Amino acid sequence: MLFVENNNRDPYQNHALEEWLMDHVDQDCFMLWRNEKAILLGKNQNAYSEINMPYAMENGIKIVRRITGGGTVFTDEGNVMFTFISCNGRKDFSDFLMFTKPVLHALHRMGIPAEFTGRNDLTIDGKKFSGNAQSRYKDKLLHHGTLMYAANTEELAKALNVREIKLKSKGVSSVKSRVTNISDYLTDKMDIEEFRRKMFYMVMEEIPGAEFFRLTPKQWQEVRQRALEGHATKEWIYGSNPSFDIRRETKLTGGIVEVFLNIEKGKISQARIYGDFFGDGDIREVEQHLSGVFYEKEAIRNVLAEFAAGTYFGAIGSEELTTAFISI
Repeated sequence: MLFVENNNRDPYQNHALEEWLMDHVDQDCFMLWRNEKAILLGKNQNAYSEINMPYAMENGIKIVRRITGGGTVFTDEGNVMFTFISCNGRKDFSDFLMFTKPVLHALHRMGIPAEFTGRNDLTIDGKKFSGNAQSRYKDKLLHHGTLMYAANTEELAKALNVREIKLKSKGVSSVKSRVTNISDYLTDKMDIEEFRRKMFYMVMEEIPGAEFFRLTPKQWQEVRQRALEGHATKEWIYGSNPSFDIRRETKLTGGIVEVFLNIEKGKISQARIYGDFFGDGDIREVEQHLSGVFYEKEAIRNVLAEFAAGTYFGAIGSEELTTAFISI
C-alpha cells in the first residue's frame, strides 16, 4: 500500500487528488489530509436542502460535492480526513468496518475508546466524531471519512440544515449534542498536526509493505487542473435544482430519500432524487426511467424494483423505497 503525502488544504484539489490517484496509481493507497473550512455534500444530496446558504456565503465556507454517497459533512482546520483506495473495488464495496479498523486501532493505542456504530459512523461514548462514505470508480473503491479532532461544533451547527427527521431518528435534540471531538478524550494533549502525523505512522504500522508516495510538481498541476475543470465548477457542486409540484422526504432504513416530482396529466414528467443513502449507480438513470410513469403506487413500484436493494439505493428495498415517492 502506498501512503500518500498530502499537505494541501484546498478541498477541491483534495477531492480531485483522490480521483487522480484512482486514475494513475495501480496500488492500494492511504492518505491523511486536511481541508480549509468547507461543507462536503454527498453525491446525491440537494445543496439547498442541506446547507444554510446565507451563513456559508457570509463566512467564506467552500461548498464541495463528493463522488461518494452519504450525508453532508462540515470540515474546518480542526478536522483530519482519511482516504483508503482499494484496487479490489467490487469485493470491498460497503465493507465500512474493514477500512475503519486501522483507524480505530490507532485511536485505541492513543487511549481513545472509539467504536464503529450504525451504518457508517465512528463514535466515542455514543457521540459521533467520524462519518464515512464510499464509491466505486472504474474498478477501484474509494473509502474516505472525517476525524473531528478539534472542530468548531458551534459553526458546524450554524452551517448545516440538519433535518428534524434525522435528529428524531437519533433520539437527540441538536446537532451539537450528537457530535464530539477526539481531542477532548486525549490524556496526552497534542496539536492537530502532531495528531495527524501520529495517526499516519500508526496506520502505516498496521499495513505490511507500506511505502511512501509523493506527487511530482507536474502531477500536482494535473490535480489542480482536474479540480478547476470539475470539482470547483458550479455545475458539479449545485447541479440542477428546479422547482417541483411534489416534494417528499422520508427516513428509511438505508438513509434519507428526498424526492421532487413534476406531474402532468397524471404522469411524472420530471423527477429528482436526493439523499444520504449509499448507492454506487448514477441516480439520473432512475430519474429517467420514472419519466412518463403514472403517479400511482404500482407503476412507481414496478420501476423502482429494477433499481432498489443494490447498486443505486444500497440496502433500501423496492417496497420501502416506494413509500418515499407516494403514500401507500
